[in-house]
Amino acid sequence: MFRATLLSSAALIFLAPVAAYADDTPVSAVSADEQGKAADKSAGGPDIVVTGRLDAARASIQPSLGATTYTITSETIAALPGGDNQQLNQILLQLPGVVQDGGGQFHVRDDHNNLQYRINGTILPEGVAVFGQTLSPRLVERFDLRTGALPAQYGLRTAGIIDITTKNGFKNGGEVSLYGGTNDTIQPSFNYGGSTGSTNYFVTGSYKHSNIGIESVDGSRTPLHDDTDQYQGFVYVDHTLNENNRVSFTGGYSDQSFQIPNPRGLTPGNGYTVGGVTDFLSDTLNERQRERTAFGLASLLHDAGPVTFQASLFARYSSLRYTPDTLGELLFNGIAQRAFKQDFTFGGQVEGVYRAGDSHTLRGGVIISRDRSNSQTSSQVFPGTYDSSGAFTQTGQPITVIDNSAKTELTYSVYLQDEWQVADPLIVNFGGRFDHYDGFRSESQFSPRINAVLTPSKGLTFHAGYARYFSPAPFSNVATTSVLKFRGTSAQAPGDDGVNPPLATVPFAERQDYFDIGAEQKIGRFTLGIDAYHRRSKNLVDEGQFGAPIILTPFNYARGRIDGIEGNISYQHGPLQAYANFSYAKAQGFSVASGQFNFSPDDLAYIAKNYIYLDHDQTYTGSAGVSYRFDQGLLRDSRFGASMIYGSGLRKDGDVPNGGKLTPYTVFNLTASHEFKGPGISIRADIINVADRVYEIRDGSGVGVGAPQFGARRGFLFGISKTI
Repeated sequence: MFRATLLSSAALIFLAPVAAYADDTPVSAVSADEQGKAADKSAGGPDIVVTGRLDAARASIQPSLGATTYTITSETIAALPGGDNQQLNQILLQLPGVVQDGGGQFHVRDDHNNLQYRINGTILPEGVAVFGQTLSPRLVERFDLRTGALPAQYGLRTAGIIDITTKNGFKNGGEVSLYGGTNDTIQPSFNYGGSTGSTNYFVTGSYKHSNIGIESVDGSRTPLHDDTDQYQGFVYVDHTLNENNRVSFTGGYSDQSFQIPNPRGLTPGNGYTVGGVTDFLSDTLNERQRERTAFGLASLLHDAGPVTFQASLFARYSSLRYTPDTLGELLFNGIAQRAFKQDFTFGGQVEGVYRAGDSHTLRGGVIISRDRSNSQTSSQVFPGTYDSSGAFTQTGQPITVIDNSAKTELTYSVYLQDEWQVADPLIVNFGGRFDHYDGFRSESQFSPRINAVLTPSKGLTFHAGYARYFSPAPFSNVATTSVLKFRGTSAQAPGDDGVNPPLATVPFAERQDYFDIGAEQKIGRFTLGIDAYHRRSKNLVDEGQFGAPIILTPFNYARGRIDGIEGNISYQHGPLQAYANFSYAKAQGFSVASGQFNFSPDDLAYIAKNYIYLDHDQTYTGSAGVSYRFDQGLLRDSRFGASMIYGSGLRKDGDVPNGGKLTPYTVFNLTASHEFKGPGISIRADIINVADRVYEIRDGSGVGVGAPQFGARRGFLFGISKTI
C-alpha cells in the first residue's frame, strides 16, 4: 500500500468525569457466604439474592492484591463526552499511564500492546485486528485496569489486564438511541435486558458510519477517502441452576470496514513504470481494510463452602482483509500486496479459590489454548537489480509473488498462590506460575510472584511487589513472509543483503523482571495515589508496520528497560466529581534480536551499540476532568462536564532512530446532557477538541512507523435516547 496513507483509527479524545483512582486496598479473605449476606440486604428478591452472591463469589477468584487497579463504571461511561457511543480504547485513555497512539492502539506504562482482556473472569483470546474495536462500552457494567506487579493468576499478557464485568439484565427494559454530527457521523444503537425465572439476559447492538474512520494523514477536517462502516453486537445470558451453581454464555460479533485515507497532491518519484504509466495522483488512491471478529465464552460457576471455582470454554475467530490500489501502490512503493489473515483460537480455563482459614486463601488455575493462524498474500512487485549504494533499477514489468502459510500454537499455563493474612495491617500474596507455548518457537518459564499490602492506619495503604513475566509475541501477528521470495525485486527487505540468509525471522518470548511500589491516602473526600515501577527485559517485544498492508509485525530488542511513576488525585462530593492524573515514563531498547531484515544496515549497526527510545515512548502523559449534576432547581437532571488529555509526544526519528519527539499537545472536550424522566428521554451534546487543536500523533518516521497520523479536529455531536 502507499506508505503515506498508513494511518490508524480516529482518536476522539474523552475523559471520565468520575475519578479513576488506584484501588490498592487489601483483598480480605471474606467468604462467598458472607459476601452473599451483604448482597441480601439490598436485593429485591430471591433470584437477585442468589445472583448477587454468585457474582461476589466469582469476583473472589480474581485477586488484585498488590497490583495497581483503576476502575471505571457504567455510570462513569454514561457521563463521558460521547457516553457509550465512543470506543472502549478512548475511555482507557483517561486512566493514569495510558498513552494514545494511532490505529485504535494505546500503551499501558510504555509497553506495546501486551494486554489481556477478561469478560466476567474468562479470558478473551487475542485476534487479528488493527483499527477495529471488538468490545463496545455498551456491554460494560464496570471494568478494572490492573497493572504493575500482578499476582500469579495473570500471565502471558502482563502490561495490563482489562477485566470487564458485563451488564446482566436485572434492570428490566432497555434503550434505543441515535447519535451523530460532524464528519457525517451517524450511530444508531439499542440495548435490552431482562430476567425470567432463573435466567437473565442482556443484548446490545450498534451501527456506525463516519467519513473519518481513521486518523487524518494531513490534519485536515475531512480526510480524503476515509469512510468507515462498523457493526457490533453482543449478548449475555446466565441461568442459575441452584443456589450453588450457575451457567452463563457471552458472545459478540463485529464487522468493520475502513477506507485508508489519502494524502493530497502527491505523485510518484521512484521512476517505476507499469505498462508505460508513470504518473498517479495520490488523491485517487483506493485502499481498503475489513476486520471481522466473533467470540463465545461459556462458563460454569460453582460456589459451596470454602471452595469457589469457574470452569470456562472460550473461542474467537478473527480475520483481516487488505485490498490494495494495485497501480497506485506499485508506482509509489514498488509493491502492491493483497493480504488476508485469519485466526481461530479455542481453549479451556479452570480457576478457583479455597479459603483454608482466617489467615490463608489459596488460588490456583489451569489454562490451555490452541491457536490456528493462516496468512495468504499475493504481491505485485518489480523485478530488478540493486547497485552498491542500494539504489534499485527496474528491469521488467510487475511479477506476482504468492506467499501462503499456516501454523498452530499450543499454550499451557498453571499457577498456584497463597494470600496470607500475616497480621491485621499486613497481607502477603505469594506464588508462581508456569507457562509453555509451542508454535513458531517452543519456550517455557516458571515465574515467581510476591506482593505485600500494608495498611498502617485508616485511609493509608502501601503496596510493593515483584513479578517475573513471560510474554510470547502475539501469535496471529507473527510475520510468516519468506524474505528470500522477494530478493531481486523492488520489495527486497531493507536488511537483506541478497547473499546471506536472514537472521532470526521469528520473535522470541520476552522475559521480564518487574518491581512496583506505591501508596494511596484517603483524606476526607480526596483520594491521592502514587505508584512507581522498574522493569528490565530480555528479548523485549515491540511491533512495527514493516510490510505493505497495515498489519503490525512483532520483533525483539535483545534488552529493554522501562521505568516510570504515576500520580493521581480524585475528589467526589455529592453531584461534583473531579480527577487528575499525571505520569512519567521512559522506555528504551538495545540491539535488534529478531526481524533484523526489516531494518536498514545503518539503523541496525547503531542500535547494536546503543539504547534507543521505543517508538511508542511518551515521556509525560496527563488527563483531568470535572463533572457536575444538578439535583434541584431549574437545571435539575442536567449534567455538565469538561475534560482534557495531555501528551508530550511520541517518538520520531532524529539524529538517531527514534531520537526525536513530536510536539506536545493538550486537548479539551465539553459535554452537556439532560434527562426528561417523565417520557424517559435523554438528550446530550458534546464538543470534541474545543479549541480545534491540530496535533500530530505520528509523523510517519520512527522504527516501524508507517504514516503520519493526526488527532481529530473539532467536532459537534448530538444524541437522543429513549427508554423502552
